Amino acid sequence: MEEHVYGAELAEIYELVHRGRGKNYATETTEVAKHVWARKPDAASLLDVACGTGGHLAFFAELFDDVEGLDMSEAMLAVARRRRAARTLHHGDMRTFALDRRFDAITCMFGSIGYLASAAELDAALARFAGHLVPGGVVAIDPWWFPETFIEGYVSADVVTVDERTVARVSHSRREGDASRMHVHYVVADARSGARHFTETHLISLFPRAGYEAAFRRAGLTVDYIGGVQSGRGLFVGQRD
Repeated sequence: MEEHVYGAELAEIYELVHRGRGKNYATETTEVAKHVWARKPDAASLLDVACGTGGHLAFFAELFDDVEGLDMSEAMLAVARRRRAARTLHHGDMRTFALDRRFDAITCMFGSIGYLASAAELDAALARFAGHLVPGGVVAIDPWWFPETFIEGYVSADVVTVDERTVARVSHSRREGDASRMHVHYVVADARSGARHFTETHLISLFPRAGYEAAFRRAGLTVDYIGGVQSGRGLFVGQRD
C-alpha cells in the first residue's frame, strides 16, 4: 500500500474541490443505506473506513443513529472534526485497525479500497471489516475501477471557486502493472496568497471484480455486486452470517 496521507493544506483543497464539483454525497450514502437495510433492517450503527474529510460520514450520521469514522490521515480527520461529521473519529489503517466494539454496517467509499496494494492487503482489510461486524452485519465497498473499466490516459479537469478561493485541478491517469497511477496538479489562488501550485500522485490498484468477491468470501462474508451506481464503479455488498 503506497502511503498516501494528505497534509493539512492538501486536505483542505481536496474538500474544496469536491464541494465545488457538487459531488452528491447524499445520494451516494442513501444508495448504500438502502442496500444495508435490505439485508439488515434494524441496522443502526455504522463505521465509515477511510472516511477522509467526512463528506459521506456527515450524511451517514443523518441516516444511522450511531456513526463513527476511521482514516489514516490526521489532516483529513482534522477537517472531518471541524465539520463535526461524527462524534467519534479514529486514526487507523484499514489493514490493521482494532476497535473495542462491533457495528451493524461498515462502509468504505469513493474507491479508497484501491489504495491497498495487493490481494493479501485486500484480504487483511476485509478480515478487519468482518471482525468488527455484529452477526448479520453488512459491509459495503465502493470500489475503484476494474482492469476492464479503467480508461488508459484518462484526463479530468475542474475549476471551482468556494469561499473566495479558486482551485484548478487537472489529473492524468495511466496503467502501471495491476494499478493506475494518477498524477494530479492543483493551482490554488486567493486574494491574500496569490496563486500556488501543488502536485500529488496516487497509485490505486485495479482489482478485478472476481478478486473483490473472493476476498469477501475468504473473510466469511456473502457478496453481491450492484452495477451502475457510485459514478459507474458499482458497489460490493456483503453480509456476515
